[in-house]
Amino acid sequence: MQNVAIAKFPAPGVVRILSARELPLFREHLLRLDQDSRRDRFNGSLDDDFLKRYAAKCVSDGTIILGYFEHDVVRGAAELHQADLSSDSLPEIAFSVEAIVRRRGVGSILFTRLIAKARSMGFPTLRITTGAQNDAMRALARKFGAKLSFRHGESTGNIDLQQAPVPGAIPQPRASALDIARAVSDYNRAYWSLWFGMYRMRKPS
Repeated sequence: MQNVAIAKFPAPGVVRILSARELPLFREHLLRLDQDSRRDRFNGSLDDDFLKRYAAKCVSDGTIILGYFEHDVVRGAAELHQADLSSDSLPEIAFSVEAIVRRRGVGSILFTRLIAKARSMGFPTLRITTGAQNDAMRALARKFGAKLSFRHGESTGNIDLQQAPVPGAIPQPRASALDIARAVSDYNRAYWSLWFGMYRMRKPS
């Protein structure tokens, strides 16, 4: 993962990749989002059942989720959706931050770490879509070089990772290398178990 500058960070947070078995933590984070945050993230005030299904889908389709933890509770999340799931073959990124940790740099941290992760995976371009009223996320996207356009009530744009700047002095919470390695291992193990399970279900008897 790409290094970023470390600065004083007022919250005792940890950022790392979530494992598949930590799905409940991601789901509970989404369910804690208030109506404005849900509208910003999903372009609408969506019910709890939708959010539960969405969280489960993220794990089953191979989405990489970076979680911002405080006291073992996920308060923010950054999602990297696989390119083969989109109509234009571009990986898409999305972010959600609970109101309780707003204005503490959590969005910037998650954005920076997710961009670094996408670069390390060799993606040349990312797409970001956010609610038209989400001024904070649109400002962050522009900081990384995104040129946003407005349509259907959303702001959408692409980020060229070969040209996108990496903002300096972005605070970065601690992240244990052991925690990250364990999370990646658990995530991969769960993903391949799911894949082979689907294969066995489809295999003719």
